[in-house]
Order: sequence, then structure tokens, then C-alpha cells
Amino acid sequence: MIKEEIHEKIVKNWKAVDTWFQTKRNDIKLPIYSSYDIRDSGFKVTNVDANIYPAGFNNICPTDQDHAPELMRHYIDRHYGASVKKILLLTEEHTNNPYYWSNIAALKKIMVEAGLKVQIAIPRAKGAGAVEMLAASGEKLSVCPAYFENQRITACDYDSDLIVSNNDFSEYYAEWGGDILSPMNPPRELGWYQRKKSNYFKFYNEIATEFASVIDIEPWNLTVETELFTHFDLADDVSKENLAQKVDQMLLRIKENYKKHNMSGEPFVFIKNNSGTYGLGVVKVASADEVRNLNYKSRKKMKAAKGGRDVEEVIIQEGVSSITRAEGVTAEPAIYLIGCRLAGGFLRTHADKDETESLNSPGAIYKRLCLSDLNISVEEHLLENVYGCIARLGLLAIGRETEFMKVNYKSYIK
Repeated sequence: MIKEEIHEKIVKNWKAVDTWFQTKRNDIKLPIYSSYDIRDSGFKVTNVDANIYPAGFNNICPTDQDHAPELMRHYIDRHYGASVKKILLLTEEHTNNPYYWSNIAALKKIMVEAGLKVQIAIPRAKGAGAVEMLAASGEKLSVCPAYFENQRITACDYDSDLIVSNNDFSEYYAEWGGDILSPMNPPRELGWYQRKKSNYFKFYNEIATEFASVIDIEPWNLTVETELFTHFDLADDVSKENLAQKVDQMLLRIKENYKKHNMSGEPFVFIKNNSGTYGLGVVKVASADEVRNLNYKSRKKMKAAKGGRDVEEVIIQEGVSSITRAEGVTAEPAIYLIGCRLAGGFLRTHADKDETESLNSPGAIYKRLCLSDLNISVEEHLLENVYGCIARLGLLAIGRETEFMKVNYKSYIK
């Protein structure tokens, strides 16, 4: 299995690996948190999705949740200074999902135990009253309306030192479009209203290729081929035919790589909304004809975007199957970082999906995965398993993406 080979190469080149990560990390700004979906096919281990506004802190292993406050405090002190004491935790607006609010409750707990005062807030018009949201655990959360006024985000007259956003800004919020003086992390400008997966995967593949040379392994084992397709419109026959031809060309390239690496199996790809989240707008296809003959359900799925936005661009992405299993069903690890440090993770599973399908869909079940499962002691140093390493490559890619987008982190100490 390639995972074991990658691990051996990391151990063999540990000092070079550690120095490489530190050097790359010092050149970028780091979001306060992020998460990465990893696929391990046995011959390829790669990142297939990255979220700058992760919403599954409640699914992290309890042991890791206990250690997370230390990581949070370290990040705040290092990048904002010890004077930051009051956090405004900005949440998603259009959801009554109790599991999302369990995520917010878990995140608030981490911050409070890091010595921070926290007020939860939700985008609302000025004058709206506070609301009470119910988490799946039964915990009730008081949530203040947050609105833009005098170039600041205000909520219940709470004077915050830092806004931590768990709202992924799929919506533009035009009234917030001015120069916000309030420091926000992750910045609003990294929201899905303008962020593109095509940019992220371009940088991820570059970073993974660089890392492959450090540990002397073939880049193909760490990368995921991704191509941007613009002017997407399934109602337009020309657009659909162009997409079908692009899919066919990628499938042929993947098949050639399978032959080159003596791999069996039939290639497949995913068509994904270029600005999507929550697993929306994702369809798997294994031939050009499948694109030409997409059924009503698949066409409807590709039109589904958060907030009702139209899907105008997609990426065509190499499909990576999963050999990971949890209690007999297909699984994939999701790894969470606070700053540059591993904060935890879980296994996303789905009893109704096979190893080639997207697991980030209704019916997914989250299984325990602790960082202790990812750590191996090498010469008295805790060495991250390959999955943790892939997540850190993803973080470096987000840093490059941030620089490319010219996004500013206000008050951030690099």
C-alpha cells in the first residue's frame, strides 16, 4: 500500500520534512481552523476537499477536544497577541440543523476553555432580537443578531477583539461589502461567494508535487487531477457536449496512468460545483455518455448550490476510491487543524455508498478517529501519520490561495 511507503519515506527524511514544512508555513497566513477530506485508494493518498469554515467540531474525538483549547490559545497568542480576550463567533444564518449547532457549542467550549469570552452571533438586520438555537445534545444557545454598522460588525453591544467566522459566506452579504475594520478570521473574502476550488486544487497539486520531491516519491501518488470547466449549463446542448468531451479526455488520461502504474479498475471522475460546499453540486460519472444522458435527479443535483445560487462553473476531478472501512462500510478520514496543528478528526461513513462514491451526502454517519491513531513515535518525536501530513499540505495550499486572492488578515501577526 502506498500509505506505508509514504510513511517510511517521511520517517527516513524526517528532518528535511520538518524543515520544509516550517519554511513553507512561515511564508503564509494561516486560518484559525480548517478541515480536509482525505481519500486513500491504496495507490494514491490525496486531499479531495478543503473547508476553511469547518462545521464538525462536535464529531471530533473527545480526547482531542480536551486538547484543542491549548491549540486555540497558542494560535491566538501567536497571531494576535495575549490581549485578545473576547471572541464574536459568527455562525451560518439559514439553518436550524441541531447538529450544526452542536458544532457551534463544541467550538464555543474549546474557546471558553482557552480562556476566551465568547458571544455567538448570526447575520441579521439591525433591530432584530436575539434567538435561541437548540443543539442536538439538547443544549440551548443564545445567539445575537450581527449587523454591519460604522465599518464594524456589531452584535448585542458586544465589543469583541476578534470575530471568528463559522459562516462560509456563500452569500455575498452586500451590506457587509465595505471595508470592515473588525478583524475577522477566516476573513470574509475567503468565503464561497468568490473562492474557487479550481484555484485551491491548483495550489494543492503544486505543493504536493514539491513535497513528493522532498520524500522521493512520485507526485502522482499524492495529487488529484483537476480541471476547470467554465460556462457550465446542462440546459445548453453545446455546453453539455463540451463537458462530455472534457470528461472523456480526463478518463483517457487516468486510464493511461493506471496502465503506467499497473493499476486495475475503471477510472471515474466527479463533476463538482467550483464554489460549492456541504457536498452539494457533486455528480460522479464514468463516461462521456453519462454526461450526455444525465437523468433528471443528477441534473437537479448539479443545479443545487447553497443559498439557491446558480452553478456557473464546475471542476472535473479525478475520482479516488477509498479502501478505508469503519465497521464494514466505506469511510474517509476528515482531519481538522487549528492553525498549523492537528486538532482532531473523524471517519465519515455511509452505508449506502460504495468506495467510488461521494460520502458527503445525506445519510453520512461519523465514526471515532483520534489523533492518537495518527501518531507514531520516531526517535522520541511524535510523527503524524500520512493523513495528517496530507492535511498540512492542504493548509499550505490554502495559504497560497490566500496570497493569490490578495486576502488580508486584519491585525494578524505573521
